[in-house]
Amino acid sequence: MRTTSRISGPLPGVCVSVAERTVAAARDATSGLPFSEIRLDALVDPGASVRDLFGRPGIRIATCRSGGPDDPRKAAMLLDAVEAGAAFVDIELDLRAALKNELLGAARAADCLVIISHHDFKRTPSRAELDALVGRCFEAGADVAKLACSVNSPSDCARLVGLLDDARDVVVAGMGPLGPRARVAALLAGAPFVYASLTKGRETAPGQIDFRTLEEIREHFARVGI
Repeated sequence: MRTTSRISGPLPGVCVSVAERTVAAARDATSGLPFSEIRLDALVDPGASVRDLFGRPGIRIATCRSGGPDDPRKAAMLLDAVEAGAAFVDIELDLRAALKNELLGAARAADCLVIISHHDFKRTPSRAELDALVGRCFEAGADVAKLACSVNSPSDCARLVGLLDDARDVVVAGMGPLGPRARVAALLAGAPFVYASLTKGRETAPGQIDFRTLEEIREHFARVGI
């Protein structure tokens, strides 16, 4: 049981991650989805208003990864999303401290939950390193710690999913060759939620499973009592 959780009530088990080039396309892609992540770094118009993406029905995560807008623009887009009603804001663990603190303050004022995330696109670190990263996420102010790692072996998968044995809310995302295996295992292990793509071919990270397939897997497990 996650005794320290600030998440009120159960979440839909699958969060659909979308990375569209325009606000209009992102709005259409998330329409009707109960739970979705909107990748603001994918928007090609840096001046586009993102506010109407987060004031509609549904649980929305606002995310803006490195490699998109520069830090000040990234923070501005995330602040707009928080103020417009995002349920979660994803803040990278290594974001500059001043911007991180600004986003944390805005999120607290808006009662927006904070995901602090770390990504390793090459490997799954040792268990000691993973535990230290989870600790850093919560020390930085996370309501949810997210670790996304490249999973290259069955032992990597087991080590990453093992992080879910925590009293706090931890989300893991397997990337790379065995990433899908880690995502299904996380679903079975009781993760607060797992990320999926909208459809095949529209993945926002390597290793994502499309929403329809992941829902079919969930339904199968439910039918057989797992």
